[in-house]
Amino acid sequence: METIEHDANAENSEVTQEVQEKVNWGRFFFDIIETLFLAVVLFVGINAVSARVRVDGFSMRPTLEDGEFVLVNKMSYHFGEFSRGDIIVFHFPVDPSEDLVKRVIGLPGETVSFSRGRLLINGRPLDEPYVKFACHWDFVPDSSKLSDDEYYVVGDNRTMPPTDHTQGGAKRERIVGKVLR
Repeated sequence: METIEHDANAENSEVTQEVQEKVNWGRFFFDIIETLFLAVVLFVGINAVSARVRVDGFSMRPTLEDGEFVLVNKMSYHFGEFSRGDIIVFHFPVDPSEDLVKRVIGLPGETVSFSRGRLLINGRPLDEPYVKFACHWDFVPDSSKLSDDEYYVVGDNRTMPPTDHTQGGAKRERIVGKVLR
């Protein structure tokens, strides 16, 4: 009699195992779909608020090096204002598919010029502790008075000729976001 009970228990165990396998496979596929969906949502969400940009060139030396990757906060200027000294990423006006990394030095409504290597904002010298090398620039940009939606941007490496890396006015709508340091 014990043998019969043992066989009945074995049959029940096999049926239970079969049912569990079906449920586990269903759960497995559900978990995969759920994980993929969550990954897509996170990818889209993270890319909506941030970007990773590679610095290309030497105009931001020594602050940023050629080939360095920086994280950009795309939402920073939706909730806050620009500040002089911010490092930003913006779409290059000549080729909007190219992004540039520069520092904001002139704010809307200000007048920007360079005299004997000094940056002048509204005729007054600006202290720029991030500029480490002597500058010999002496010029007034084409549009020295900035419009209401324009920021004057330039790289930190002022040993290069101004024509090599100054970008002048960056319109607000072309600005991607603020570089996080």
